[in-house]
Amino acid sequence: MSILSALRRLAIVAIPALLLATLPVRAEVQFQQITSPQGIKAWLVEDYAVPIVTIRFAFEGGTTQDPAGKEGVTNLLTYLFDEGAGDFDSDAFQIALDAAGAEMSFAADLDAVYGSMRMLADNKDEALDLLKLAIEAPRFDQNPVDRMRAQVLSAIAMSAQNPATAAEKLWTETLFGDHPYARPVDGTAETLPGITPADLRAQHKALFARDNLHVAIVGAIDAEAAAATLDLLFGALPAEASLVPVADIAPVLGQDLQVEYPLPQTSIYMAYPGITHTDPQYFAAALMNEILGGGSVLSRLTDEVREKRGLTYGVSSSLLNQQHANALVVGTATRADRAAETLEVIKSVIARLAAEGPTEAELASAKKYTIGSAALQEMSSSQAIAGTLIGLQLWDLDIDYLPRREELINAVTVEDVKAVAARLLGVKPTIMLLGPKAAP
Repeated sequence: MSILSALRRLAIVAIPALLLATLPVRAEVQFQQITSPQGIKAWLVEDYAVPIVTIRFAFEGGTTQDPAGKEGVTNLLTYLFDEGAGDFDSDAFQIALDAAGAEMSFAADLDAVYGSMRMLADNKDEALDLLKLAIEAPRFDQNPVDRMRAQVLSAIAMSAQNPATAAEKLWTETLFGDHPYARPVDGTAETLPGITPADLRAQHKALFARDNLHVAIVGAIDAEAAAATLDLLFGALPAEASLVPVADIAPVLGQDLQVEYPLPQTSIYMAYPGITHTDPQYFAAALMNEILGGGSVLSRLTDEVREKRGLTYGVSSSLLNQQHANALVVGTATRADRAAETLEVIKSVIARLAAEGPTEAELASAKKYTIGSAALQEMSSSQAIAGTLIGLQLWDLDIDYLPRREELINAVTVEDVKAVAARLLGVKPTIMLLGPKAAP
């Protein structure tokens, strides 16, 4: 997801912003690190409450690996894994998948290609055989390729009618210049027609390997069977991926942008510096963000912009983390004739937090909300747990991160938050307004 995509959501609904870092660990969840006989590693949670097994995996690389002129090839790749593999053509593969009672999905973002399967424990052998075929031997037959390409092109044509699409292009190009993060994940109307089955096979070969693989397994399966599953699914893949190096980048800040369009409201987007999950100040930053505009209705932005002045239905902030860039973003939408007032109120709230830091009461409330709300977001199902474990691995965090998190959150002081607030919020952000006659 791009930063602007996330901002568009933030502008409408105030979502909890601390994501994984805010999650408490359910006492009954035990995390195991397992290694298969062939040396493939995974994180496992055994859970026999229901007879279901969920496996989720990620191959690092993502759409940043699209060759120049072939933008969209990695995204198109993910549409085709259930459109035929091995001896099964598209229809035969999907009939077999239905018969196995399994749910299989693939997706891509800037940093990785993700796959998952959720299956009944009693039927897992049949389901895993199909997943193995999809991973190892996707067919990329011409007819499914043309059909899926037409689907993506149709979505691109529809999004071109949305002014937010042009705004997103301006936003990403401003923040990232010619970095691969500025490329369109879906590709373009110009690049997609030139993508061939041979291009898809080459991209699959480049991305699907064992050295850029991360796996999480959750459900009714023990460590021995899970290890055997790793070799079954991934043991025949190449040892090393062929990835093009991608540089880390700090988003360009201090820019004022506007996209004029006759919309009912003006959307306001702001980007500040971000922070990595491994930074010593990360938890202080996460709590600072919660106080500023996180998921709690007690956040300063919600109080000042929505409750006291009625300028918006929702305003929020979030720490966004990608493998090569990080940012703190703020988003809202308001009446066009009150956009300037809304922006000034937001700036004032941020400046005060940067200068003064939080109060003891605010920090205590943020800690309580953060620790108490997380389980509902990321630990409430086997799919959510598997996704959480994949995220931890992609961010190079240890398997004991979750058990230690509550202690680390509670150790944060007011001075810690004040220091990181000055670091992240004491700079001029990049601001974009989207709406009628908007002026930053």
